[in-house]
Amino acid sequence: MTLFRLDASILPATSASRELGDLVEAEWLAAHPTSSVVRRDIAADPIPATAWRDAVTAGFTPADQQTDGQRNAIALREQLADELIGADALLFTVPLYNYGVSQHVKTWFDLAYTDPRIDPQGTALRGKPATLVTVLGGNYEAGSPKEGWDHSTGWLRRVFEDVWGLDLTVVHRPFTLVGVNPALDAFTEAAAELRANAERDAVSAGRTLAASLTA
Repeated sequence: MTLFRLDASILPATSASRELGDLVEAEWLAAHPTSSVVRRDIAADPIPATAWRDAVTAGFTPADQQTDGQRNAIALREQLADELIGADALLFTVPLYNYGVSQHVKTWFDLAYTDPRIDPQGTALRGKPATLVTVLGGNYEAGSPKEGWDHSTGWLRRVFEDVWGLDLTVVHRPFTLVGVNPALDAFTEAAAELRANAERDAVSAGRTLAASLTA
């Protein structure tokens, strides 16, 4: 049995998304102690920005005329798709950056999505259990001054749930910059409660993920 884990935080030592991901993973391993975890850290090892272009153009180029870049992109996209298809369950930990989806995640998704097994007609991922951990430095919920500024979580849900058809659970933690940015000090109490809620949600999500593969 295999869990695939993707991490995207550029600050692993202090990453709130990785911390919550660790709670999910711990529950998975507690239930499946002999399983393996396949890891891809796309912040430490980013997907080349040119790979998506090369994979797309390779589709219109005869095999004997493809460039090294195109062949490499095809090989990499197959590896990315293999990691997703070969896993029994999936875990994604993705922070919000500059009000949008991480460039590393977008580049990873775009390239993987060119693989015909998981493109718009592909069905290899339909129904696969997955957990998305997403964290935000501020708070962009309804009624907040920056309501609607989170342009990451909605996109991630769209591509994971609606495009790939994953059976997705979302763990969401706002206000991770409280205690880091003095301008947010007034929200210390609220942030502590949101963190505790997210940690409980992560444990619950991990148990749900593990139970989905229990015979």
